[in-house]
This record gives sequence, structure tokens and C-alpha cells, in this order.
Amino acid sequence: MRRSRRASTRGQPRGQIKEAVSIRERPPEAEDRAVPGHWEGDLLAGSRNTHVATMVERSSRFVMLVWVRGKDTQSVVTALGEQIRRLPKTMMASLTWDRGPEMAAHKSFTVATDVSVYFCDPRSPWQRGTSENTRAGSCVSTCPGGPTSRCTIKPTST
Repeated sequence: MRRSRRASTRGQPRGQIKEAVSIRERPPEAEDRAVPGHWEGDLLAGSRNTHVATMVERSSRFVMLVWVRGKDTQSVVTALGEQIRRLPKTMMASLTWDRGPEMAAHKSFTVATDVSVYFCDPRSPWQRGTSENTRAGSCVSTCPGGPTSRCTIKPTST
């Protein structure tokens, strides 16, 4: 396949989040689930260009679903910020995310919400085990009001 020399992605920082704080720097109480307020999040893409951010609290495994207008960083950061401001300060200490571009504006998110954001190592989503093991897909399908409403539900035991 022929390509133009000018249509190169060389030199573009694709797939890299600037100044990402590693999951290894997360507080010890988040790792052992001793204190509530440490969350793991992910972005789910649905049909017809719909998006839902899932947030799972590590200690209680409480799940929050946040409808997001798009998968761009500004939409995700704005929607998560609005949802987080509704929580008590003690229930929101940190957020762990994968390396997806939707949290590229993590610095502005931290400034707006006073919540530290930590990132998994590249290609290691299993480091957010609570989020990965939560059946978020089934939560989305049971959300009352469908994907266009914000809702908070607790997962059922499996």
C-alpha cells in the first residue's frame, strides 16, 4: 500500500498520557481496600455512539454509571467531575484509570475535583481488577431509563 510521506504519525505523541502518575504510587490503603473512597474507572462504548463511564469503589464494590456525551477527554472529564462533586469528600480519594486517551486531561480533572488520578501500566488493564471483574456490561443493560439517564446501582452478587 502506498502512503504519502506527509501522512506520517512520526513525532506525534499518540497513546501517551503526559505526566501520568503510576498505579504503583497509589496509597497503600487503596491497595488493601481498607478505607473507602478509592475508585477504579473505565469507559464503555455502546451502540449508536453511546458511552458510559463506570466507576467501582474498591472497598464496597459500589458501582456508579455516568452517561458521557462522547469519548473525547473533555466530555469524559466533565461528566465524571459533575458526578464526583455529588459525593461526600471522604468518599472520593483517588481514581485509577487505564491508559485510554479519554483521561488525557487528568491534570485539569484533579484540579477541578481534588481527586488524584493514577494510571495502570501500558497494556495492563488487569491492574484495575475490581473494575475489570465487575460486570459493567450487564449493569448498563439494567440501568433504568436506558443509556441516556444517569443512574447509580449496586452490582448483584455473582
